[in-house]
Amino acid sequence: MRICIYGAGAIGGYLGVQLALAGEDVTLIARGPHLEAMRESGLKLLIDGEERVAHPFCTDDPSEAGPQDYVIVTLKAHSAPAVVQPMQPLLGPDTAVVSAVNGVPWWYFYGLEGPWQDHRLATVDPGDVQWDGIGPERAIGCVVYPATEVVEPGVIQHLDGNRFTLGEPSGEKTERVKALASAFIGAGLRAPVRRIRDEIWVKLWGNLSFNPISALTLETLDTVATDPGTRAVSKAMMLEAKAIGDELGVRFPVDVERRIDGAAAVGAHRTSMLQDLERGRPMEIDALVSSVQEMGRLVGVATPTIDVVLALVQQRARVAGAY
Repeated sequence: MRICIYGAGAIGGYLGVQLALAGEDVTLIARGPHLEAMRESGLKLLIDGEERVAHPFCTDDPSEAGPQDYVIVTLKAHSAPAVVQPMQPLLGPDTAVVSAVNGVPWWYFYGLEGPWQDHRLATVDPGDVQWDGIGPERAIGCVVYPATEVVEPGVIQHLDGNRFTLGEPSGEKTERVKALASAFIGAGLRAPVRRIRDEIWVKLWGNLSFNPISALTLETLDTVATDPGTRAVSKAMMLEAKAIGDELGVRFPVDVERRIDGAAAVGAHRTSMLQDLERGRPMEIDALVSSVQEMGRLVGVATPTIDVVLALVQQRARVAGAY
């Protein structure tokens, strides 16, 4: 099985090592010092008190890799449209493209029964670059749960978790999604195949609320989820999002209070949006928050709390040069 991971950073690198050591034919697309380190010494994964090293093919030029069975995109959401054109040499007639990206995916409305079928989201796919350049028929969804980080070029530290929930937009358990899940499981990962839109919303609930609130308050996840004021704001945002999801046929397997309690139990975690703000990196505001506002307007659900928090975090990011 030929698997290309486009964006072999923290999550992509973790996946790449595990899959390569399990015997899959892995290509990693990366750049800069990280790429050079992988070329020279392989990609190192620090996990469970041990060091694992893999030597997959690494390049910054997708044309060197050729057509793949799967291309797994593990970039930040705002970076994904820019790689559509460079990605083209990786796409054969039957290549699946797996969006292991936070937030609402660009293909979300593909084949969705109802009045919004095949609607295109401007906030996550400006100009329909991904829809037209990749094609939604290639899409497989992936909700990423592990926590990892690049501690130095060529070295990934695994912190927690090993679940990558997979699913077809149609909800069918096709051969291609079952084969990918089997490869993940063979690499020591958990890879349940589920109704992927439901899974997207459960993670999105947290990303939508905790991420921008943490960036605005500079507080960690446990504080945001337990302080009465920020907990109330989080809950209001989640309830607005739930109303949107309900209109779109989403089944929420947990309630809002349990979702917030689960976040509090994670402890003093600095959300990815807070980390990006502190480091002056572009923040994933549009995929995590603007997209939910866009969907609310589409289905006629008011989002007053989301609107306020979004306006504040957009301005905070602009001031920091991170939007």
